[in-house]
Amino acid sequence: MAEETYFVFDIETAPTDWDALSDSQKEYWLRGTNTDEEIQERMFLRSLTPLTARIVCIACMVMQKVGQDWSMLKQGVLSTNPNLEDLQEYDKILVNDVKMKLCSEKQVIEDFWKLLIYYKNPTLVSFNGRNFDVPFVMLRSAYYKIRPKYNLMAGTKFNYPNHIDLIDELTFFSPTQYGATKRFNFDFYAHSFGITSPKAQGIDGSLVPEFFAQGKIEEISEYCMRDVVATWELFKFWNDYLNFKKY
Repeated sequence: MAEETYFVFDIETAPTDWDALSDSQKEYWLRGTNTDEEIQERMFLRSLTPLTARIVCIACMVMQKVGQDWSMLKQGVLSTNPNLEDLQEYDKILVNDVKMKLCSEKQVIEDFWKLLIYYKNPTLVSFNGRNFDVPFVMLRSAYYKIRPKYNLMAGTKFNYPNHIDLIDELTFFSPTQYGATKRFNFDFYAHSFGITSPKAQGIDGSLVPEFFAQGKIEEISEYCMRDVVATWELFKFWNDYLNFKKY
Protein backbone atom coordinates (compact mmCIF):
# COMPACT_ATOMS: atom_id res chain seq x y z
CA MET A 1 0.00 0.00 0.00
CA ALA A 2 1.41 3.38 -1.02
CA GLU A 3 2.18 5.79 1.76
CA GLU A 4 2.07 9.57 1.75
CA THR A 5 3.53 11.50 -1.16
CA TYR A 6 6.23 14.07 -0.40
CA PHE A 7 6.87 17.14 -2.56
CA VAL A 8 10.43 18.31 -1.86
CA PHE A 9 11.01 21.78 -3.28
CA ASP A 10 13.07 24.94 -3.29
CA ILE A 11 12.85 28.27 -5.08
CA GLU A 12 15.41 30.83 -6.20
CA THR A 13 14.59 34.50 -6.63
CA ALA A 14 16.03 37.67 -8.16
CA PRO A 15 14.99 41.35 -8.09
CA THR A 16 12.53 42.73 -10.60
CA ASP A 17 13.23 45.96 -12.47
CA TRP A 18 13.87 48.79 -10.00
CA ASP A 19 12.46 51.35 -12.43
CA ALA A 20 9.13 49.51 -12.46
CA LEU A 21 8.51 50.76 -8.91
CA SER A 22 6.79 54.06 -8.29
CA ASP A 23 8.70 56.97 -6.75
CA SER A 24 6.88 56.44 -3.45
CA GLN A 25 7.78 52.74 -3.46
CA LYS A 26 11.44 53.56 -4.10
CA GLU A 27 11.43 56.12 -1.29
CA TYR A 28 9.82 53.62 1.07
CA TRP A 29 12.31 50.90 0.18
CA LEU A 30 15.35 53.11 0.75
CA ARG A 31 13.96 54.89 3.81
CA GLY A 32 16.50 55.06 6.62
CA THR A 33 19.55 54.52 4.42
CA ASN A 34 22.24 57.20 4.49
CA THR A 35 25.42 55.84 2.94
CA ASP A 36 26.13 54.22 -0.41
CA GLU A 37 26.93 51.01 1.44
CA GLU A 38 23.55 51.03 3.19
CA ILE A 39 21.77 51.71 -0.10
CA GLN A 40 23.63 48.87 -1.81
CA GLU A 41 22.75 46.46 0.98
CA ARG A 42 19.09 47.49 0.91
CA MET A 43 18.96 47.09 -2.87
CA PHE A 44 20.37 43.58 -2.54
CA LEU A 45 17.58 42.65 -0.12
CA ARG A 46 14.99 43.17 -2.87
CA SER A 47 15.55 39.51 -3.80
CA LEU A 48 13.85 38.43 -0.60
CA THR A 49 10.39 39.97 -0.99
CA PRO A 50 7.73 38.91 -3.51
CA LEU A 51 6.76 42.51 -4.29
CA THR A 52 10.28 43.44 -5.40
CA ALA A 53 11.53 40.12 -6.79
CA ARG A 54 10.51 37.32 -9.13
CA ILE A 55 10.75 33.55 -9.00
CA VAL A 56 13.75 32.45 -11.05
CA CYS A 57 13.05 28.75 -10.67
CA ILE A 58 11.26 26.09 -8.64
CA ALA A 59 13.00 22.72 -8.36
CA CYS A 60 11.20 19.69 -7.01
CA MET A 61 11.37 15.98 -6.30
CA VAL A 62 8.19 14.01 -5.72
CA MET A 63 8.85 11.02 -3.49
CA GLN A 64 6.65 8.20 -2.25
CA LYS A 65 7.40 5.37 0.15
CA VAL A 66 6.10 1.87 -0.50
CA GLY A 67 7.04 -0.50 2.28
CA GLN A 68 10.65 0.25 3.19
CA ASP A 69 11.59 1.68 -0.21
CA TRP A 70 11.46 5.24 -1.51
CA SER A 71 10.26 5.77 -5.07
CA MET A 72 10.89 8.95 -7.06
CA LEU A 73 7.76 9.89 -9.00
CA LYS A 74 9.13 13.08 -10.55
CA GLN A 75 12.18 15.32 -10.59
CA GLY A 76 12.62 18.57 -12.48
CA VAL A 77 12.96 22.34 -12.53
CA LEU A 78 10.54 25.03 -13.67
CA SER A 79 12.66 28.01 -14.71
CA THR A 80 11.90 31.58 -15.73
CA ASN A 81 13.22 32.95 -19.00
CA PRO A 82 12.36 36.68 -18.90
CA ASN A 83 12.45 36.83 -22.70
CA LEU A 84 9.57 34.39 -23.08
CA GLU A 85 5.92 35.42 -23.12
CA ASP A 86 3.04 33.40 -21.71
CA LEU A 87 2.49 30.07 -23.51
CA GLN A 88 6.04 30.14 -24.91
CA GLU A 89 8.20 27.38 -23.50
CA TYR A 90 10.99 24.94 -24.25
CA ASP A 91 12.87 22.18 -22.42
CA LYS A 92 16.51 21.50 -21.66
CA ILE A 93 18.25 18.60 -19.96
CA LEU A 94 20.49 19.42 -17.01
CA VAL A 95 23.12 17.25 -15.34
CA ASN A 96 21.91 13.83 -14.16
CA ASP A 97 19.23 13.94 -16.89
CA VAL A 98 17.07 16.36 -14.91
CA LYS A 99 14.51 18.10 -17.11
CA MET A 100 14.30 21.89 -17.00
CA LYS A 101 11.28 23.65 -18.47
CA LEU A 102 11.86 27.29 -19.41
CA CYS A 103 8.89 29.63 -19.65
CA SER A 104 7.52 32.88 -18.24
CA GLU A 105 7.36 33.37 -14.47
CA LYS A 106 3.58 33.26 -14.67
CA GLN A 107 3.75 29.87 -16.35
CA VAL A 108 6.23 28.63 -13.73
CA ILE A 109 3.71 29.49 -11.02
CA GLU A 110 0.75 27.97 -12.87
CA ASP A 111 2.69 24.75 -13.45
CA PHE A 112 3.66 24.61 -9.77
CA TRP A 113 0.00 24.60 -8.76
CA LYS A 114 -0.81 22.01 -11.42
CA LEU A 115 1.80 19.70 -9.92
CA LEU A 116 0.28 20.01 -6.45
CA ILE A 117 -3.15 19.22 -7.89
CA TYR A 118 -1.82 16.25 -9.88
CA TYR A 119 -0.20 14.75 -6.79
CA LYS A 120 -3.31 15.51 -4.71
CA ASN A 121 -1.97 18.09 -2.27
CA PRO A 122 1.16 16.19 -1.19
CA THR A 123 3.10 16.87 2.00
CA LEU A 124 5.62 19.63 1.31
CA VAL A 125 9.22 19.19 2.43
CA SER A 126 11.43 22.28 2.58
CA PHE A 127 14.11 24.13 4.44
CA ASN A 128 12.70 27.48 5.60
CA GLY A 129 9.84 27.06 3.15
CA ARG A 130 7.24 28.13 5.68
CA ASN A 131 8.90 31.52 6.13
CA PHE A 132 10.12 32.13 2.60
CA ASP A 133 9.34 29.81 -0.31
CA VAL A 134 5.63 29.28 0.35
CA PRO A 135 4.58 32.88 1.12
CA PHE A 136 6.72 34.03 -1.81
CA VAL A 137 4.89 31.70 -4.22
CA MET A 138 1.51 32.63 -2.74
CA LEU A 139 2.08 36.37 -3.18
CA ARG A 140 3.65 36.06 -6.64
CA SER A 141 0.57 34.03 -7.58
CA ALA A 142 -1.64 36.90 -6.46
CA TYR A 143 0.56 39.36 -8.39
CA TYR A 144 -0.32 37.50 -11.59
CA LYS A 145 -3.96 37.18 -10.53
CA ILE A 146 -3.56 33.44 -10.06
CA ARG A 147 -5.59 32.12 -7.16
CA PRO A 148 -3.53 29.52 -5.22
CA LYS A 149 -5.09 26.08 -5.43
CA TYR A 150 -4.37 25.41 -1.75
CA ASN A 151 -3.80 27.60 1.28
CA LEU A 152 -0.23 26.50 1.93
CA MET A 153 -0.01 28.91 4.88
CA ALA A 154 -2.85 27.30 6.82
CA GLY A 155 -2.27 26.59 10.49
CA THR A 156 -0.12 28.42 13.01
CA LYS A 157 3.58 29.00 13.56
CA PHE A 158 3.79 25.92 15.77
CA ASN A 159 1.24 23.65 14.12
CA TYR A 160 0.63 23.58 10.39
CA PRO A 161 -0.62 20.78 8.11
CA ASN A 162 0.93 19.06 5.08
CA HIS A 163 4.35 20.69 5.35
CA ILE A 164 7.57 19.54 6.99
CA ASP A 165 9.83 22.56 7.27
CA LEU A 166 13.14 21.16 8.40
CA ILE A 167 14.36 24.41 9.93
CA ASP A 168 11.43 24.23 12.35
CA GLU A 169 11.93 20.53 13.04
CA LEU A 170 15.68 20.85 13.66
CA THR A 171 15.18 23.76 16.07
CA PHE A 172 12.18 22.05 17.72
CA PHE A 173 10.05 25.06 16.77
CA SER A 174 12.10 27.18 19.21
CA PRO A 175 14.90 28.78 17.15
CA THR A 176 17.44 30.87 19.03
CA GLN A 177 20.61 32.77 18.15
CA TYR A 178 22.61 30.74 20.65
CA GLY A 179 22.29 27.45 22.49
CA ALA A 180 21.00 23.98 21.67
CA THR A 181 18.27 25.19 19.33
CA LYS A 182 20.43 27.70 17.48
CA ARG A 183 19.21 28.23 13.94
CA PHE A 184 21.96 27.42 11.40
CA ASN A 185 21.94 27.86 7.65
CA PHE A 186 21.40 24.89 5.36
CA ASP A 187 25.09 24.52 4.53
CA PHE A 188 25.94 24.15 8.24
CA TYR A 189 23.32 21.45 8.80
CA ALA A 190 24.43 19.60 5.66
CA HIS A 191 28.07 19.45 6.74
CA SER A 192 27.09 18.49 10.30
CA PHE A 193 25.06 15.47 9.17
CA GLY A 194 27.39 14.28 6.40
CA ILE A 195 25.31 15.58 3.49
CA THR A 196 26.88 17.12 0.38
CA SER A 197 26.18 20.85 0.51
CA PRO A 198 24.53 22.40 -2.56
CA LYS A 199 27.12 25.18 -2.26
CA ALA A 200 29.94 22.74 -2.98
CA GLN A 201 30.09 23.78 -6.65
CA GLY A 202 30.68 27.47 -6.04
CA ILE A 203 27.22 29.04 -6.11
CA ASP A 204 24.81 29.97 -3.35
CA GLY A 205 21.62 31.99 -3.08
CA SER A 206 23.45 35.30 -2.75
CA LEU A 207 24.84 34.89 -6.29
CA VAL A 208 21.51 34.11 -7.94
CA PRO A 209 20.62 37.76 -8.81
CA GLU A 210 24.02 38.25 -10.46
CA PHE A 211 23.80 34.96 -12.35
CA PHE A 212 20.23 35.72 -13.46
CA ALA A 213 21.26 39.15 -14.77
CA GLN A 214 23.98 37.37 -16.78
CA GLY A 215 21.47 34.91 -18.23
CA LYS A 216 22.94 31.92 -16.38
CA ILE A 217 19.58 30.25 -15.87
CA GLU A 218 20.90 26.71 -16.27
CA GLU A 219 23.53 27.20 -13.56
CA ILE A 220 20.89 28.58 -11.17
CA SER A 221 18.51 25.72 -11.96
CA GLU A 222 21.19 23.09 -11.36
CA TYR A 223 22.06 24.73 -8.03
CA CYS A 224 18.38 24.79 -7.06
CA MET A 225 18.08 21.10 -7.92
CA ARG A 226 21.15 20.30 -5.79
CA ASP A 227 19.43 22.16 -2.98
CA VAL A 228 16.37 19.95 -3.34
CA VAL A 229 18.45 16.74 -3.41
CA ALA A 230 20.27 17.83 -0.25
CA THR A 231 16.96 18.81 1.38
CA TRP A 232 15.69 15.30 0.70
CA GLU A 233 18.80 13.78 2.26
CA LEU A 234 18.35 16.01 5.31
CA PHE A 235 14.68 14.99 5.51
CA LYS A 236 15.62 11.30 5.51
CA PHE A 237 18.15 11.91 8.28
CA TRP A 238 15.53 13.74 10.37
CA ASN A 239 12.89 11.13 9.56
CA ASP A 240 15.12 8.25 10.66
CA TYR A 241 16.42 9.76 13.88
CA LEU A 242 14.24 12.66 15.04
CA ASN A 243 10.74 12.12 13.67
CA PHE A 244 8.58 10.89 16.55
CA LYS A 245 5.29 11.83 14.90
CA LYS A 246 5.20 8.57 12.93
CA TYR A 247 5.39 6.37 16.04
